[in-house]
Amino acid sequence: MKHLVTGGSGFLGNLIARRLQQRGEDVSILDIWEDPTRPKEIKFINCDIRDREGVAAAMKGIDIVHHNVALVPLTKSGNKFWEVNVEGSKIAAEEAVKAGVKSFIHMSSSALFGDAKCPITNDTPTKAVEIYGRAKLAGEIAVREVCDGGNLPLIVIRPRTILGEGRLGIFQILFEWIQEGRNVYVIGDGNIKFQFVHALDLMDAYLLALDLGKPGIYNVGTDRFGTLREGLENLIAYAGTKSQVKSLPTGLTINTLRILDLVGLSPLAPWHYLTYHKEFYFDVNPLLQIGWKPKYSNDEMFRESYDWFQKNYDKLQAEKAGSAHRRPVKEKLLWVVKKFS
Repeated sequence: MKHLVTGGSGFLGNLIARRLQQRGEDVSILDIWEDPTRPKEIKFINCDIRDREGVAAAMKGIDIVHHNVALVPLTKSGNKFWEVNVEGSKIAAEEAVKAGVKSFIHMSSSALFGDAKCPITNDTPTKAVEIYGRAKLAGEIAVREVCDGGNLPLIVIRPRTILGEGRLGIFQILFEWIQEGRNVYVIGDGNIKFQFVHALDLMDAYLLALDLGKPGIYNVGTDRFGTLREGLENLIAYAGTKSQVKSLPTGLTINTLRILDLVGLSPLAPWHYLTYHKEFYFDVNPLLQIGWKPKYSNDEMFRESYDWFQKNYDKLQAEKAGSAHRRPVKEKLLWVVKKFS
């Protein structure tokens, strides 16, 4: 089978491409950045997802498209969220239909649900609360309409916030503060159920859906998790530092972070500060019933990710990876908060 992984140099696309290649599949990556560690057996196509002609050429002879191209919240991309996450996704689906692709797998997001009642199921109404979530929702809807109209089987994967080796993004700030014994903060009391998913567990669910070949929506998160405060306190205890979890007033903190974001002084995007204090978890029973079993709890994935961060921190500081979830984040004004923590 011939596979095309769009966004294959990013954190998730890279994992998908390597898993497929390890299974002996013919894999090509479409991206605007080439990962220098890419196995030579995986072909690289330098193309922007908005380049319809380039995307059409890449689709020729492909059996399955794995669509992962997306601008993530940390990029704070404004109107480009719509250009890439919506229009780009629509182009990918349209060209897949034209090329006679057999199946389309779309990597969506839990941001579609922003402020939804938990547990979240496939029947839960979407309720995106910020620009990234609205773009991901519109992109998923656009892909579904194109695939339905073109009789192209569609699998949609919606992961909870991802942890695992090599996953940085905003977690780099959290891990660094804990490593240095600084206090870390929650908005509100932090006593809300909060679910993550390990990247390897996500890949297992992803490949299970692929192998079953059953179109539909798959919400993916660990089945073992507690509150956000518990998770942070357990990580601090594991790290053995003097950090403490401190609560911040909800309204004042969100409004302050919103202002700092607007003037470019905070690394946090609206997705972070508008949902960090909200209970958020999927009902994963549908996945468990078809044979998926996550290996990692929230605590286990936090510990592994923190260990990897400590082991690789010097190297990470010296490198400038092309993917927003694979590189350190600048603290900006949070640096001041850190100094007094």
